[in-house]
Amino acid sequence: MPVSHRNQIGVILGLVGACALGAAQSAHAQSSVTLYGIVDGSLLYTSKTLNAKTGQNAGHQFSFADGGVSGSRFGLRGVEDLGGSTRAIFELESGISIANGAFSNSNRNEFGRQAWVGLDSRYGTVKAGLQFSPFFLAVYDFDPREMSYFGSGLVTYLNNVYATGLFNPNAISYTSPEIAGLQASAMMALGGAAGDFQAGRQYSASLRYHLGTLTVDAALYSGNAGGSAASIVVPSVVAFDGRALGASYVFNNLTVKASYVQYKVAGSFNDRVYSGGASYRITPALNVDAGVWVTRDGNNSSNNSILASTGLEYSLSKATVVYGQAGFVTNHGAMHTGLSVNNALNEVTGTSSGVNIGIRHMF
Repeated sequence: MPVSHRNQIGVILGLVGACALGAAQSAHAQSSVTLYGIVDGSLLYTSKTLNAKTGQNAGHQFSFADGGVSGSRFGLRGVEDLGGSTRAIFELESGISIANGAFSNSNRNEFGRQAWVGLDSRYGTVKAGLQFSPFFLAVYDFDPREMSYFGSGLVTYLNNVYATGLFNPNAISYTSPEIAGLQASAMMALGGAAGDFQAGRQYSASLRYHLGTLTVDAALYSGNAGGSAASIVVPSVVAFDGRALGASYVFNNLTVKASYVQYKVAGSFNDRVYSGGASYRITPALNVDAGVWVTRDGNNSSNNSILASTGLEYSLSKATVVYGQAGFVTNHGAMHTGLSVNNALNEVTGTSSGVNIGIRHMF
């Protein structure tokens, strides 16, 4: 039977639509965007509280803490296959407070945790934008409690240099592929201000060696004050020099970690943090960890502190965990090491103790 003109047009449009659909499906198969996040809320008790105005003990506290193990956040992560083992990648990540829904845990910026774009290939990974420094990532990897928001190396990190090295604006980084167990990373944050290129300039590098279940990492950081990031709510351009050396070893279900980190702040203290600890997976759903962080000021030995903590996590599912944490800190001299990133970053002279219980969901 002859095909009418209208039917011919319909067939052509159908073929075009099928081709377009096939092309869209092909493109979709080669690129993806993933929405992810963490929602973490807890209750925090500390036996003492630092009065920021007087420096004295303001008494014990019982409060809701936004993030007991991890800061609540959401983000977008994307990848596009460009062919030849090369991929375009990006990540946008924002911190949020589940206490009031405001921006938090990210300098109160919309995407204040991460906002970068890059290329990944067999020759390594290049990123441009707001990102974590190799120095911070090295400190993170060798923290025995994985930088929990309660009682961990994250408390001593923020207590020393706030968000400097953690959130690095205007940064360009390169991470090499692992060759014979060695992997190197380097980052330069341009900062800058009119007439002063060095204002807010930051750089960092790390070198990691991996052999079986043994990992050793050395890292450095150097940054200047000022620049375009100086107005951020939580300081991220504190002028300091950082050095870190750490190691970890895995024995079946037991992971042991130790590290040395130095925070030398211009015109101020020169803190050296010695840490060690371990985590043990009792069952697939139950994990326990513990760590100790000893901080000493190289400029004045009377300024020192000891932070010790432990935590227990139970997985209700692959995405949901309930946890309990306990710890104490002892401060001497001008040292004010705290117990928790949120609500107790600084503590009074003497001994303070705390307990934290909560729930974390990841998606």
